[in-house]
Amino acid sequence: MPESSTPASTSTDRPVPMTAFEERFRHPPGLVILFFTEMWERFSYYGMRGLLKLYMANYLFVTLREALQGCRQNAPPCALVPGNPHDILFWSVLQGWFPQHPAEAASILYGTYTGLVYATPFFGGLLADRWLGQRRTVIVGAVLMALGHFVMAVESSFFVALVLLILGNGAFKPNVSTQVGGLYPPGDPRRDGAYTIFYMGINLGAFISNLVCGTLAAVFGWHYGFAAAGVGMLLGLAVYLAGGKHLASDDLSKRRAAHKTEKQPLDSDERKRVGALILLCALNVVFWAVYEQQGNTMQSWADSQTVWPKVFGFQIPSTWFQSFNPLMIILFAPVLDMFWMRQSRRGTEPTSVTKMAIGCVILGLSFIVMIVGARLIGDGKGSPAWPMLCVLLLTVGELYLSPIGLSLVTKVSPARIVSMMMGMWLASSFLGNFLSGAIGVLYTRWPKEAFFLLLTVLGVGAGLAIRAFNRPLHAVLGEK
Repeated sequence: MPESSTPASTSTDRPVPMTAFEERFRHPPGLVILFFTEMWERFSYYGMRGLLKLYMANYLFVTLREALQGCRQNAPPCALVPGNPHDILFWSVLQGWFPQHPAEAASILYGTYTGLVYATPFFGGLLADRWLGQRRTVIVGAVLMALGHFVMAVESSFFVALVLLILGNGAFKPNVSTQVGGLYPPGDPRRDGAYTIFYMGINLGAFISNLVCGTLAAVFGWHYGFAAAGVGMLLGLAVYLAGGKHLASDDLSKRRAAHKTEKQPLDSDERKRVGALILLCALNVVFWAVYEQQGNTMQSWADSQTVWPKVFGFQIPSTWFQSFNPLMIILFAPVLDMFWMRQSRRGTEPTSVTKMAIGCVILGLSFIVMIVGARLIGDGKGSPAWPMLCVLLLTVGELYLSPIGLSLVTKVSPARIVSMMMGMWLASSFLGNFLSGAIGVLYTRWPKEAFFLLLTVLGVGAGLAIRAFNRPLHAVLGEK
C-alpha cells in the first residue's frame, strides 16, 4: 500500500491516534490485537469443530467407544470402552428427532450446531449496538465460550456445552469483526487489506488448532483436545483485555457521547444498502452449505477412506486434515491480494459481487476431484491427495467470497447498526451450516459419486445466481 494511502495523523476523523507502529507498518496496532484475539478464538472453535462429528459418531452416541480418536481405524489393539448414550442429559428427549444411525445423527447435529453458531451473531450484534457496546459483548462471549469448552469434558453435559458455545460465539464473533473496520476512517483504502490480514489470523488459529487438539485427542483422549480448545479461548480473552487501549471506541460509546442514542430510522439510501446485503446473505446460503461439508462429510472421508502415513512411527490422525484448508488460506491470501491489486492497476479488478460469484463456481468445481476419487477408490481407501486437492481448490473459492464479504459489510452498512448487519451476514452461514447437516445425511445413503456431483451442481448454480444479480447489486452498493 503506498504511503499516501495512510491518512495523516492530524486528521480529525481518525478513530485511533497515530502511533509509531502505524507510521512504520501502515496499520494501527489495534489490528494486531484483533488479529491475535481472533486467532485464539478460531483456534478454540476449529479445534473443537474438527473433533465434533467424529466424537459424536465414534464415541458419544455408540455403546462401544473409541477411547482415543481414530484408534478404530489405525491401531490394533484398539482401546474400545463401553458407554451408554442415554447418560447424556437431554439425549433421551432429543433422540427421536434424529436418524438412528450414529453417523447420520452426528451429521445433523454437526450442521445444527455449526448453524446456530452463525445464527446468534445477529443477536450479539444487536446487543452490542443497543445496550452493551462491542467491547463488553466480546468479553461476555469469550467467557461463555471458554466455559463451554471446559464443560465439554463432562460427557453428560454435552448439550449444555454446545449451548454455552453457541451463545458465546454469538456475542463474540460479530463484534470482533466490526472492530477491525472501526480502526479506519470512512473511505480509508487500507480497510480491505486489513480484513485480508485479519482473515489470515482466523486461519492461522484454524491451522494450528487441529494439529494441537487433534493430536491430543489421538494420543491422550478426546477430552484433552476439548480442554486445549478452552485454553485457547482464554488466551484470546487475555490478548483482548491487554490490548484494549489500542482499539477504537465503541460505536455505542460514540453515539452516547454525541447524545445520539435515540433510535434513528434508516433513510431511503440506507434501506437500499441493507436490502442488498440481505439479498447477498440469501445467495450465500448455498455456498456455506457446500463449503461446510469440509468439516462434515469430507472429514468422514478423511477418517474412513484415506490412508494417512506414519511419520517417525507416529500415525498422523485424520483430524489433521482440518488444518489443510487454513494452511492453504495463509499461503494463497497474499498471492490473491497481489493479483487483485495488479488487476486494479489495470482497471480489470472484478466487483465484490463478481468475486463472490467466482468463489461459488470454484467451490463447486473443486468437488469434481472427489467424483473422480470416489470412482477410482470405491469402498476402499485411497491417497490423501484426493481430499487435499479438493480442499486446495475449495480454498481459492473461499478467498474470493468470505473476506470480501466481511469488508463489504463494514463499508456499506449504516454505522449505527454495523454489528447487527455483521450478524446478519454471518446468519447466511447459519442457514448454510444447517443445510450442510441435512445434505450430509445423503453421504451415507447415496453413492459417493452422486453425492459429490450434487455438491458440484449446488456450488456452480449458486455462483451463476450471484453473477446474475451483479449489476443491480453493484448499482445499489456502489462498491468494488
